[in-house]
Amino acid sequence: MNDLDRVIHEPARLLIVALLASVKESDFLWLQKESELTKGNLSSHLAKLEEAGYVEVEKSFRGKIPLTVLRLTKDGRAAFVEYKKRMNGLLGRAGA
Repeated sequence: MNDLDRVIHEPARLLIVALLASVKESDFLWLQKESELTKGNLSSHLAKLEEAGYVEVEKSFRGKIPLTVLRLTKDGRAAFVEYKKRMNGLLGRAGA
């Protein structure tokens, strides 16, 4: 299990990455609603994913309202695919 990507393996970040993998891009509020994470918790995990190069965060304004758009990077998608392969391999060995 040492070869699992620890950035993605954390449950909240795994959920975030899985949700972002299902869409081209997302705004912060949609991701918060779907993940059921608090704003602070979601922001903290997004910062770690952004630092790892897995998530791109684009901040702008729609009129006077702040808008944060999130998307998985190419590296983020590749890391998620690799993570799923490794987990499937581990689960297969366990007979799950």
